[in-house]
This record gives sequence, C-alpha cells and structure tokens, in this order.
Amino acid sequence: MAGKIKNILFIMFDQLRFDYLSCAGHPTLETPYIDRLAQKGVRFTRAYVQSPVCGASRMSFYTGRYVHSHGAAWNNYPLKVGEMTLGDHLREAGMDAFLVGKTHMKADEKGMDRLGVSRDSVIGARVSECGFDVYLRDDGLWGEGPSGFYDKRRSPYNEYLKAKGYEAENPWAENANAGVADDGEVASGWFMKNARMPANIREEDSETPWLTSRAIDFLEERRKSDAPWLCHLSYIKPHWPYIVPAPYHAMYGANHILPAVRHLDERADPHPVYAAFMNNPIGQAFSRDEVRETVIPAYMGLIKQCDDQMGRLYAYLEESGRMDDTMIVVTSDHGDYLGDHWLGEKDLFHDPSVKVPLIVYDPSREADAARGTICDELVETIDLAATFIEAAGGEVPRHIVEGRSLLPFLRGRKPEDWRNFAVSEYDYSPTPMASELGVEPKDARLFMIVDRRWKFVHAEGGFPPMLFDLENDPQEFADLGRSGAHADVIELMYGRLSRWARRLSQRTTVSDAEAIARRNNPYATGILIGVYDENEIEPRWSAKYSGPAKQRFLLEPESD
Repeated sequence: MAGKIKNILFIMFDQLRFDYLSCAGHPTLETPYIDRLAQKGVRFTRAYVQSPVCGASRMSFYTGRYVHSHGAAWNNYPLKVGEMTLGDHLREAGMDAFLVGKTHMKADEKGMDRLGVSRDSVIGARVSECGFDVYLRDDGLWGEGPSGFYDKRRSPYNEYLKAKGYEAENPWAENANAGVADDGEVASGWFMKNARMPANIREEDSETPWLTSRAIDFLEERRKSDAPWLCHLSYIKPHWPYIVPAPYHAMYGANHILPAVRHLDERADPHPVYAAFMNNPIGQAFSRDEVRETVIPAYMGLIKQCDDQMGRLYAYLEESGRMDDTMIVVTSDHGDYLGDHWLGEKDLFHDPSVKVPLIVYDPSREADAARGTICDELVETIDLAATFIEAAGGEVPRHIVEGRSLLPFLRGRKPEDWRNFAVSEYDYSPTPMASELGVEPKDARLFMIVDRRWKFVHAEGGFPPMLFDLENDPQEFADLGRSGAHADVIELMYGRLSRWARRLSQRTTVSDAEAIARRNNPYATGILIGVYDENEIEPRWSAKYSGPAKQRFLLEPESD
C-alpha cells in the first residue's frame, strides 16, 4: 500500500439492489470482483439514499445535501445554479473532478440566463454538469416516441455504435436494448417478455463494457499527470430495459430467482399512497409471476456483466499502480422492487428501493485494521461528499455539506456522536399517482425516518403515517401507522422529523466560524446601537466619534 489517498474512483451502478451481490448474501448470483473490493475495504449494510428516484438521489450524492435543501426533487428538475457541488468542494482542496457516464442532471438554464452565465465558459460547463468536468456524459436512456427523444442531447454511445458498423438510426434502442424475433423483427427490450432474449449486439459493444473502456481511456490519460482526481464512473446498468447480451442472457433462469418478498396482508386496507403505487401499471406487472420469472434472470445477467467489468477495471488499476493510491467506492442511486411488496421500479421506502449497496476501499495504511469488515451503522449517501472532501485533504464545510465523513469507520473508529436515524424523502407530484389521489403538488410528498428498529413514513396531504417494526417484522409487511398501540413511537418519529426539518440548511454563504467571529467585536465597524453613554463601552470603539468638532453649522437666531 502506498499509505495515502491520492485519487478517488466513485463508481455508481444505476438501480442496483443492496442484496443482489454475493457478498450481501444472494445465494445464486456470484459477484466475485465486487466481493473482492469488499474484502479490501468496508461494506456498509445500512446505507440509505436521500430519495428513491434517480435524479433527486443523485443530486444529493453530488451536493452532499438533502433534497429538502437542494430542491431538485425529481428527475429532470433543475439543480439551482447556486448549489455547490462535489466538484466545487474538491477543486478548493486541489483535486479535479471528472465524469464518465451518467448524472441525470438537468441544468438550471433559466438561472444561467438570468445571471449571464455562458454555457461555453468553464464555469457554465461545470454549472451545467453537476460541477464535473465532463470526460464523457451519457445518461443512457435514448428512448424515442411520437414526441421525439426522451433525452434531447446527442448520444455518445449511439455515435460509438454507428462508428462500429451498427446501421440502425438508434442502435441503443434497436441493438443494445433489443433482441431479434423469430421472424426477424426487432424485439424491443421495453417489452419485458423479450428479456429472455440476447440483446442484438456484440457483448464487447454493449453499454457496460463500452463505459468501462471509456473509464480506462480516462485513467490512461491521467497517467501523464500528477494532479489528483476524482472520477465519477456512473453506469446506466442494471437499470431497465431488462435485456442483456449473450452469454449473460442465459446464465440465470427462474430457478435462480428468490421468492417475492410480499404478503397478501399488504393488500388488505393498505395506506392510500402505497395502494396507488401497487395499482399502477408497473406494480401490477411485477405482481405477476411470469414477469418476475422473465425479468429477474436478465437483471441478474446485467449485474453479472457489471461485476465482470469490475474485474477488467481492477486489473487495469493494479497494473497501473492506481490501486495503491486510489479510494474506490461502489454504490447505487437506488434499488429495484422487482415485485417485492407488489411493486416494481423504486419510489417508496421499503428496503429494496431505498437501501443501496455501499463498499468503500481506502488504500491508506490507517485503513488496514478495518479491511474486510462490515459496518451496520446508519449511513446516508450524502456522507460520501463529506468523505471525499476529507480524503482530498479539505475541510468539510458543515454549513453547506449535510453529510458526515465515513473515514473514521474506514479506519476502525466510530464517532461518539454518530446519527441515530436516517432520512429520505420523495416528491411524487409529477406522477399519475398524485392525480389518482387528488393531491396538490405541495402535498404529494413523503418523508422517511429510519432508526435501528423502526421505519416511519410521514405523508403530506392529510394521510396517516406508516410505521414498520424492523426488529419483529424485518420484511416490512405490517404497517403499524394506524395502530393506537404505537402512538409513543409515532410521536418520537414526528419529533425527529420536526428537528430535522428545523435544521440549519440555507445559511450556505457564512460558515459557523464566521458567524461566531462576528460575536466578538460587535462595535468594530462603528455601529454603536444601544449605547446611551460613551463611557459604557471601551474608548477604542468610540474613538472615531470623539474629539473637537472641526466646524459648526448651527443657524444663528434671526434678528428682529
């Protein structure tokens, strides 16, 4: 080991469940390379995202702030121009920050125009890209419908595929995320029945190997420079469409999938918001066994391909010597229900959705004692921003970054005042479920408080709370939110939510130290408010207001 962190490789897989790794206990899915990183670092078992949807979660990762603070509460909600990001903090500490892959960030174009920030400037480019210098950005959803493309920007991946000889106008849709039917027609991965098919693409040209190759290109270029860097390597997979190239499409079958974590009691008088999500098209689809038995093997194949690419990436890091001086993080922006709790996708707060894998490898000697350990403390994913700033040698600006550094855990220590609950929140106002429930946008919001035993969800709009006893009901089947027997727990959770909501989060331009410094010399700038007699204060504070008058401008009395 080199004994010091120089660089940071921040790897994020999109929609990877916390329990779909062999090191996390999955009995049929083997992920030896990610497991190997866990053996070299620390695996956190209770890491919660700050919102269980792509855009909002990622903006919290990149700012180190709760959604309540940064305001980008859903996919394609712009991140305000004034929000400081990971790149801003790291550059202050002398470390560059680069992007290879996805951010799902929407630029605040109106704010940039109002402030006259040119998109062609360095500042404008960084403001438009979550503070990163972009080596390559590809958000990975190049769907196309009657209104055009979902993502209006160019697709670097599509350009790559066309250069490789793929002739389709949109090879992302027709090759990387589609198979070929028996009659020669495109079998789109959007239709989950096609998940059994191999994607119509050479495996080495599919999305995950392609992005790994671009990351290795970046790392190879950085070998020419001694400047420290953070590289955010952000994969689109195993996010849907659920289809994977050969040989991964055939590695798993229905006999490899785990039974759905769901109970008929969950359908009996469910919470209204939960019911709306259960009854949406995604929830209804994943409640069918044929959907799970078709989709989950493909999802597992996508994860297996991701793990194999980690083996390829780690081999490069070891050959180039970067494994000795680079902190490596593997995580996800949220999970995937896959039919658990009669739900599909993400959005709500059961563990398959809101809890994510988090593995951190620290190459420094101080971390030797904690290698291969498991930490079950409550972690929020905003803690990574603070961790990276501290790892880069910077001081975490506590008035801006709301997460806390994980370095003590990586080095075998637990802070005495570590948090006793974690928070997540979800704004579902843009969804059809809000219309179905008849709630205004201001009321289509959920807040989760979780501690070591209880998980509590407050729903705006006059709905009752939800409550789960994780000790006696770890699978979260029984909602106790309307149980009079748990009024004391609900009161405790509302108290926590109230304290969290009252936290100081918007005074981001003045640090605590600066605020305290202003207490010590209130008269230093000559504002002597509240002083009746100059003798009541030290002479130095009133020196500018004493001495002979230079002139007199008193009016003389008028003569008769």
